Amino acid sequence: MSTRETSAAEDPIIESRDQLVAPMIAGEKPPERWRIGTEHEKLVFRGPDHHAPAYCEDGGICDILMALREFGWEPVEEGGQVIAMRGGDGTVSLEPAGQLELSGAPLENLHQTCAETGRHLAQVKEIGERFGVGFLGLGMWPDKRRDELPIMPKGRYEIMLRHMPRVGSLGLDMMLRTCTIQVNLDYSSEADMAHKFRTSLALQPLATALFANSPFTEGKPNGFLSYRSHIWSDTDPHRTGMLPFVFEDGFGYERYADYMLDVPMYFVFRDGKYIDAAGQSFRDFLRGELPALPGERPRASDWIDHLSTAFPEVRLKSFLEMRGADGGPWSRICALPAFWVGLLYNQTALDAAWELVRDWTMEEREALRNAVPKLALDAPIPGGRKLLDLAREVLPIARAGLAARNRLNASGDNETGFLETLEEIVANGKVPAQRLLDMYHGEWNGDVSRVYRYSF
Repeated sequence: MSTRETSAAEDPIIESRDQLVAPMIAGEKPPERWRIGTEHEKLVFRGPDHHAPAYCEDGGICDILMALREFGWEPVEEGGQVIAMRGGDGTVSLEPAGQLELSGAPLENLHQTCAETGRHLAQVKEIGERFGVGFLGLGMWPDKRRDELPIMPKGRYEIMLRHMPRVGSLGLDMMLRTCTIQVNLDYSSEADMAHKFRTSLALQPLATALFANSPFTEGKPNGFLSYRSHIWSDTDPHRTGMLPFVFEDGFGYERYADYMLDVPMYFVFRDGKYIDAAGQSFRDFLRGELPALPGERPRASDWIDHLSTAFPEVRLKSFLEMRGADGGPWSRICALPAFWVGLLYNQTALDAAWELVRDWTMEEREALRNAVPKLALDAPIPGGRKLLDLAREVLPIARAGLAARNRLNASGDNETGFLETLEEIVANGKVPAQRLLDMYHGEWNGDVSRVYRYSF
């Protein structure tokens, strides 16, 4: 989630709808300026008991963050406590229970993205060895109860932790127990944004299936392959889901802004502190009638903050965020941006991918979204087929899109190699969670703690 430092020095009051769509318009870039931003979270565990380290314990989360100064990172504070580190590779920040996230820099190609990921993992591994800490690439804690997990000192998390039980039964699990990989991509125009949004939203269940990696809860199989994805189905219906309006004629910036105006607020950031506005209306804020700040009207930064508080399968800010994948190891961190860049950054590939799913009804899209957490690639799709059949059509399109980009590394390799881990999954028909379950029922003899040997 976003890391906020201070209020903007020059931050205009919102006085027109034009200011609500301005961040989205500002995101428009010609193709030569399109970039790739990759975010990935990992679970942090310590010692032989694999406990999640607290913020302040010796060798805990704060010490891990501060140790990154050795590699040129600089601390970001909130309320006098370090909550993130900034550097040339982006931002290292904290999720609510100490999950460590790298929000990578906007990069030109996948070779750079994978190198960035490799640098980050090498740095935290070096620090982890010193502190007796390991990092686990899964979509969810395999064995921890909520009450076993620490809470990080970030103001927005305090507000969200109070609010989540009011709107869903699994929101606390989302905050405390899950990890994801996300990719942020650009668009050239409103029409290009809409085309990419529709295509990526329709195909997001495929990404969820390919990256499904959360089959355990509190030490036992949970009956799902991506329990992380299931969690979103009962987190908060006002800010999650498949967004049917995206597929309607005329969809664009204005319609998304209207959606965001209907998403209840979490907070307002003032003078370095988060003010609880959970459940209140941004429309009331625009009228100066927000109960949390009566008489005050929102500034541009308040709208930017609010755009970060919706969690649909694809999210629009000044770029598009692909949000469907479970956390995983290095190879899959590189594979997710390869999948989406291949499909969305080449016009021929984008058009071909949309043709595969354009005629599905909204009911069929929702049914697939609901089936994937349990069934992954075995989920049914229209036409009497399985999602695995669609994967066999989509991955060659992504490969062709990457080949057409022709972005080469120093050895003359293009970006298609980063898809190989997904092509292997499709070839054998087993997603990562199914492999973990095979080991659990086989060589692990029902001992889920063996998963910690498969850390990064």
